[in-house]
Amino acid sequence: MEYSDFIILLICGIISGFINTVAGGGSFLTLPILIFMDLPVSIANGTNRVQIVMQNIFAVSGFKSRGLSEFKFSGWLSLSAIIGSIIGAKIAIDFPEDVFKKILSLIMIIVVMSIFFKKNQSINQLNQKLIKNKLVSVLLFFFVGIYGGFIHAGVGFIMIAILAHINSLKLSKANSIKVFVVLMYTIFALMIFIYEGKVNWIYGISIGLGSGLGGWIASRWSYNKSDRIIKILLGITVGIMSIRLWFF
Repeated sequence: MEYSDFIILLICGIISGFINTVAGGGSFLTLPILIFMDLPVSIANGTNRVQIVMQNIFAVSGFKSRGLSEFKFSGWLSLSAIIGSIIGAKIAIDFPEDVFKKILSLIMIIVVMSIFFKKNQSINQLNQKLIKNKLVSVLLFFFVGIYGGFIHAGVGFIMIAILAHINSLKLSKANSIKVFVVLMYTIFALMIFIYEGKVNWIYGISIGLGSGLGGWIASRWSYNKSDRIIKILLGITVGIMSIRLWFF
């Protein structure tokens, strides 16, 4: 690996870790970058899990230091998601590369559109939704785990939506649960990719160093003021990458 490749991966990791911890979508940057560096799609998918694990170790530690952890509820959600992620990872191993790229491209476009066109809800509005059915969330997280094990990209948005709307959790609490669940199920998904020889450790650790730093920073401070800038930059970057994935 060239020195310039290491710098690119490190910077992408920092940005991804920050975005993933604040909301989600960081893999929309890291996964295409790994593919563009000529890694086979299945290996890029497996390698991306290394940085996700590293990132969320730091993110979980950061949220715990702020007293935002909810380990009992997170544990049940994690168990459900782990089962799903093993299924999803096994599907991803031998999935056709061209189809995978097009699926990833479509998901990237749909998620970005939803970011820009959805109605923003205040914390008070979210708290007024008093549907606290934890069993429903546990069931839904099984399907989230399947998707996360298969492709992962954008899974944070889905988790936040479930925790905010079904369980009426504040966004800070939902984020703390999200990073814990992602860490747990990604460890098991990564094991599947390792067993199948689908991980490039040099690339994974390089991007993971930046990702861990970005996740720790984002978990320690609030970035509400820069929300609009993040949306614009994420939208432009993801738009360009989705077009390239589809046509090239």
